[in-house]
Amino acid sequence: MPQGRIEHCRTGIVGLDEVTAGGLPRGRTTLLSGGPGCGKTLLATEFLVRGAELGEPGLFVPFEETAEEVCANGASLGWDLPALVEDGSLLIDHVAVERDQIEQTGDYSLDGLLVRLGFAIDRIGAKRVVLDTLEVLFSALDDTAVLRAELRRLFGWLKERGVTAIVTAERSGQGITRYGLEEYVSDCVIVLDHRVTDELAVRRMRIVKFRGSRHSSSELPFLIAPGGLSVVPLSRFDLSYPTSDEIVSSGVPDLDAMLGRKGWYRGSTVIISGTSGTGKTTFAAQFAAAACERGERCLFMAHEEGERQIIRNMASVGIDLAAPSAAGILRVRAVRPTQTGLEDHLATLHREVEMFAPDVVVIDPVTDFHSLGSSREIRSMLMRMLDFLKQRQVTAVLTSLVPEGHHEDTVISSLIDSWVQLRAERTDHGRGRVLYVLKCRGMPHSQEVRPYDITDSGIVIREAAEAHR
Repeated sequence: MPQGRIEHCRTGIVGLDEVTAGGLPRGRTTLLSGGPGCGKTLLATEFLVRGAELGEPGLFVPFEETAEEVCANGASLGWDLPALVEDGSLLIDHVAVERDQIEQTGDYSLDGLLVRLGFAIDRIGAKRVVLDTLEVLFSALDDTAVLRAELRRLFGWLKERGVTAIVTAERSGQGITRYGLEEYVSDCVIVLDHRVTDELAVRRMRIVKFRGSRHSSSELPFLIAPGGLSVVPLSRFDLSYPTSDEIVSSGVPDLDAMLGRKGWYRGSTVIISGTSGTGKTTFAAQFAAAACERGERCLFMAHEEGERQIIRNMASVGIDLAAPSAAGILRVRAVRPTQTGLEDHLATLHREVEMFAPDVVVIDPVTDFHSLGSSREIRSMLMRMLDFLKQRQVTAVLTSLVPEGHHEDTVISSLIDSWVQLRAERTDHGRGRVLYVLKCRGMPHSQEVRPYDITDSGIVIREAAEAHR
């Protein structure tokens, strides 16, 4: 390693290693600060769980919770902490700190704690250490000078032992920590936040400090879900994602014929927009079914219908989603968009893509995000979402609802590669539907406005001359 370069310790937490350019500073202490319920203890626990998977034993020293409580908390996310304890890759050493006992002993000193920590580290050969939380450890101490001296001593001792440590601390007021010193003696400071905006709860993370290493200093959303945490990095705006010449079928042969190369480029972003009843979901489902028939994995993010309803409705028009769902190559994740904020939707997509590894993604409809923020916030979130999919060469099809009498959605029009517009029209015989390809980057395409029908055997696009028959 070049002189002066900080060595990183992989956390194994999804997204966190990316935003820290490789992980936390190895052999040094990271301060993890935040208010109640922001996820400090869970992040620190996962740091130890992933460390065990990487062959680095860990020591967890909780000052508030017992070992049994820590294991129960871990079980809620699917971590089998007792098994890690049994195989010697994790040691949970609960240290009970009683205020009245400390007051009776006179001068405050961490000598006993440091001896105990040293014994525990040596016992399992710990490479990672978590202390949770500092406030409990120093709750009985009113002497600021002694407190600061002992804090420096604790952090210095951890560094001398060469362990990669996380120390959690409660955030107080506008400051990072209650005592206002921990952030200065730490090599890395991460602040977690749990806020409620417009009745929606959002968790965010910010790396305030990281000595000797580049890192993202922006607020980043993160998600706590079964399996662990997911941190959502900011998009890479250098547009350096890979591109492909491979063509992916839309699933509708007649629509493929309107596209210059019989489909869309793999890894491109497609939007299908139109008023209510024009069949946007049907087009998206046809694309998903065709991908599954090719043996590709499809993630279908539904915002208005549940999985069973989607499968039933699509079966009525000859689109079989039941078989690929049963085979495990189609995953439908149905959730009302108003249940969470924009950041949580972004974090959820990241997590689903990381876990399921789809080749194609459908988001139906993307306009349901409009109630969750301003145009700027929605555009920023969607830009990060689409950039993430492009980095992984995932072909994305989004549907967009255009209310009657309104113009097409322009919030993300510049972000997408291909745009198919659906429109309902009045005819001499009632109402009909027409479509046209508004844009298709990188390939010639038909300029015709073509009528189409949704039949019991799928979508049928007719010739332009038949539009008003």
